[in-house]
Amino acid sequence: MSSPKFSQAAEQLMQLRGLGPLAEKMGIQILELSAERAVATMPVEGNTQPLGVLHGGAHVVLGESLGSFAANVWAHPDKFAVGIEVNASHSKSVTSGTVTAVCTALNLGKTLATHEIVISDESGRRLSTVRITNFLKEKKS
Repeated sequence: MSSPKFSQAAEQLMQLRGLGPLAEKMGIQILELSAERAVATMPVEGNTQPLGVLHGGAHVVLGESLGSFAANVWAHPDKFAVGIEVNASHSKSVTSGTVTAVCTALNLGKTLATHEIVISDESGRRLSTVRITNFLKEKKS
């Protein structure tokens, strides 16, 4: 496995904050991180609902985490991002393997950052589309 590809701001943020307990518990691994594009993986095992398929909430956690990380890279160093809206459309299910999320910036503004996250299975089938908008808040001195 190759080492993660992080922008300079992303590297600083990851050293400062890390992934966070929920993302770590779910096995999320960030492979690429910048404000414009981010990529992460997550195992299906351990993140399923009672029927054995990847939980819809797990899709949302992966998408929201990745979109928030990217928005925080955009906001860094003077601001920080807080999620104000997230939605997800699930189109297919998966019962095993690893899913990959690719996050793309739709808008990187002065006060808002919006990202679309496409989550796919190992054969490239789109499982979910997540969209998140983050408010960029000024850091207090």
